[in-house]
Amino acid sequence: MAKTRMSSKGQIVLPKAVRDAHGFGEGTEFEVIDGGKEIVLKPVEKPAAGRKLTVEEFLDGLPRLSLPVDITDDLIREAIDQEAKRKWDAENGR
Repeated sequence: MAKTRMSSKGQIVLPKAVRDAHGFGEGTEFEVIDGGKEIVLKPVEKPAAGRKLTVEEFLDGLPRLSLPVDITDDLIREAIDQEAKRKWDAENGR
């Protein structure tokens, strides 16, 4: 297992063996997924120009969250409504 250390600026260097094994070069973007007791770095794969994502690719790209409550359709609708109202108020000076 490779180890690394965070700098005073919060930077973490991936060991060369890991970068080489996965083909990570300069400028590679990573999604940082907070899994509670662990943090996962997932390389961001950009779709080829002109190519649309499949539903499976889109869903695989969504972050997985561990929440203390079960998500229901009603909770999702409430969150969407709250965000829509917040944006409406912000755009209309309220």
